[in-house]
Amino acid sequence: MNSPQILTLHDSDNIAVALRQIEVGASLAATGLTAGDKIPSGHKVALKAIGTGQQITKYGNVIGVATQDISAGAHVHVHNVAMTSFHRSETFGAHARATDILPLHERATFDGYRRANGTVGTRNYLGIVTSVNCSASAAKLLTKEAERSGLLDSFPGVDGIVPIVHGAGCCIGTDDDAFRKLQRAIWGYATHPNFASVLMLGLGCEANQIPLMLEAYGRPVDESFQYYTLQSAGGTRKSIEKGLQWLETALQQAAKAKREPIDASHLSVALQCGGSDGYSGITANPALGHAVDLLVRNGGTAALAETPEIYGAENLLTDRAATPEVGQKLVDLLEWWEDYAAKHGSEMNNNPTPGNKAGGLTTILEKSLGAVAKAGTTNLTGVYQYGEKITAKGLVFVDSPGYDPVSLTGEVASGCNLICFTTGRGSCYGNKPVPSIKIASNSAMFHHMQDDMDINCGTIAEGSETVAEAGKRIFETILATASGRETKSEALDIGDAEFAPWQTYAQM
Repeated sequence: MNSPQILTLHDSDNIAVALRQIEVGASLAATGLTAGDKIPSGHKVALKAIGTGQQITKYGNVIGVATQDISAGAHVHVHNVAMTSFHRSETFGAHARATDILPLHERATFDGYRRANGTVGTRNYLGIVTSVNCSASAAKLLTKEAERSGLLDSFPGVDGIVPIVHGAGCCIGTDDDAFRKLQRAIWGYATHPNFASVLMLGLGCEANQIPLMLEAYGRPVDESFQYYTLQSAGGTRKSIEKGLQWLETALQQAAKAKREPIDASHLSVALQCGGSDGYSGITANPALGHAVDLLVRNGGTAALAETPEIYGAENLLTDRAATPEVGQKLVDLLEWWEDYAAKHGSEMNNNPTPGNKAGGLTTILEKSLGAVAKAGTTNLTGVYQYGEKITAKGLVFVDSPGYDPVSLTGEVASGCNLICFTTGRGSCYGNKPVPSIKIASNSAMFHHMQDDMDINCGTIAEGSETVAEAGKRIFETILATASGRETKSEALDIGDAEFAPWQTYAQM
């Protein structure tokens, strides 16, 4: 039941989505209804009378229950809808199907940087990765001094120098999962293929000792990795002088790297949605899901994350788990999150955010159903801890919070070499060393924030493009960006401050 004003997403739904703002008293066309309230664009309108305690359905799934009687044509949102309990499915792999992977000679290609260890980068940066906050200023000063001196001018093939700094690394326990989360995030960036070379810089007395990290994860075998501490070098000034000497050699080595045609199986794309709205699950996320299906068919990897934002919709993933073990791993993560939220006096429905709600999303169940659409339709082949290296091909899941910078830090640490970020309210996120493609869910925001948006999927809601057509356009943009095309965030030089490791430990 569609009209120019509203969109019904499933035959069983008792709500529709407003495609533009609807005024009180407006006729809802073919429905025969009249709007009893002002319905903002992207919000929900009742298609029939819904009694107190009755379920609200969208996408053919329950997203909440009515907290009061709702008349047909009324605005359906947080003022008359509440979160509802649900039964978690324990059927794993019921809808799993073999994916037809293209043979090597038929796969799409991109121009990437093949590293000595066999990994492939989409950018060619140098990194200065800090083990602790106490060395963060020195890393920034080293970067600033290199840029001021004009050292980079002679190396146009090098994308730049990125200081990876953070607020952690000391006065914490070093023998628990929380510490290992931090280490995996730091080490994942230190060994990322978008860095041609990395200098790891510490203070010297911190809890997160660099030699212990090397012992835990194994030092890279080539000369692309070096480390020292401020204390061993003789302080800040001497550390910067030593760093400049390292940079001269590292830049010469990085400049030798050249792009070459590489098949798409070497792409690992982080999937993210932030500042979502009522259109996200209708336009941008399904279009990205179609692009993910194309990527997987070409042998590549796509990483879904934000564990709280699949809550209540996890059956859409566990039903296509490649093995029962993969399905159980995902359920285990969600049960951990339920316990984690309770320990902190919180609840899973604290996500959606105020911005999500202003955009039309009412409960986490509704948000999750739209968010999972990013994952496409192929099998779930692996589930990983935060920052754990991804080894499987196809669609995988990486545990993380829904807070975008923290979530993406984990996905990049896990090895993703490109980011696709859908947004309805308008995110300005960028990342170094990984390019971030921003995908708008609606045309109004796309044009309003055109300096930050790369792709507009509002065309789907407007009827000028199908989900498949927009998805193909996203996939083509993925290949072009991986080959060096600049994203909007790169043009704005955004990405130096977005390394944000997930901190779940006790700070002493």
